[in-house]
Amino acid sequence: MNKNYYAILMAGGVGSRFWPVSTQDFPKQFHDMLGTGDTLIQKTFHRLADLIPKENIFILTNERYNDLVLEQLPEVEQRQVVLEPAMRNTAPCILYASLKIQKENPDAVMIVAPSDHWIEDEKMFSKNVQQAFDFCSENDALMTLGIQPTFPNTGYGYIEFDKSSAEAIKSVNQFREKPDYGTAKEFIEQGNFLWNAGIFMWSVKSVIEAFQNNQPELYALFENGISVYNTDFEDDFIRDNYPKAENISVDYAIMEKSTNVYVIAAEFDWNDLGTWGSLYDKLDKDESNNAVVHARTLAEDASGNMIRTKDDKIVVVDGLSDYIIVDKDEVLLIFPKSKEQDIKKTLQHVKDKFGEQYG
Repeated sequence: MNKNYYAILMAGGVGSRFWPVSTQDFPKQFHDMLGTGDTLIQKTFHRLADLIPKENIFILTNERYNDLVLEQLPEVEQRQVVLEPAMRNTAPCILYASLKIQKENPDAVMIVAPSDHWIEDEKMFSKNVQQAFDFCSENDALMTLGIQPTFPNTGYGYIEFDKSSAEAIKSVNQFREKPDYGTAKEFIEQGNFLWNAGIFMWSVKSVIEAFQNNQPELYALFENGISVYNTDFEDDFIRDNYPKAENISVDYAIMEKSTNVYVIAAEFDWNDLGTWGSLYDKLDKDESNNAVVHARTLAEDASGNMIRTKDDKIVVVDGLSDYIIVDKDEVLLIFPKSKEQDIKKTLQHVKDKFGEQYG
């Protein structure tokens, strides 16, 4: 394996739309959401390890999840777990991890990948990442993997690329925010738009230069710690300075502002597993078209439901269709799939009424 290949695995989110399974103390990336035997972070780590030396995969997460990471990824050492003392979106943590990697290996080429995506064709994933690494090794480039849209989704941002090129690697014209339905239909009809999956590749040199040029204040904040990165004094510096960082995404901080941005249309199936509905879409269905994880079900006049319980619990459903039914500890959620985007709001109502411990 190429010792210059690195990865930043993003694992700090809460995944509140997967409540009640995903909570602040135990978020979705640490759960076996699909009943495969591996948690999402384990699946992502092993996918990256097909191309990248295991010791070069850094896990970016909130400090409260340090023990969970080490427990679920026993092949990872503490030096690889990059801890955020405060929630500050993706730009600060990516810059912080990139500076650590640059100090360790200034020739590094890296991928930034969320820990909670579902990718079935892992060989094709590795092929596309290798294409990007080869390009980034030879060029000053910020790259992303875009997903070919299958319908006018209003829940994703879009990447508009230069359709005049016949090459697999295309120049990005601009990033577009989450559109309304009519605009999303126009994007798909034009044929040169991809979903923004939040997967990035670049050399450590290129990404740090992008932060220097586009986010000088943020860069200056973290540059002050270069002398202590990868030493015993790093924790103190980060604890004092990280909360001062602007709460800004890497898309807005550097990708939308840079002119050296390229995209590859992914050749693999992809699902961001952002909601119970997206999980339902990926799971096998029973004879009544219900998606079931861990439960034993008896369904009468019931179809299109997403059902998840603890191992082997018997669930009887009669006369209920297109619902999310999730049983976890002291919480039972029975919620229309059509309103799944409201689960985050409902969670807040539950915490307000019954206490923070339920979220």
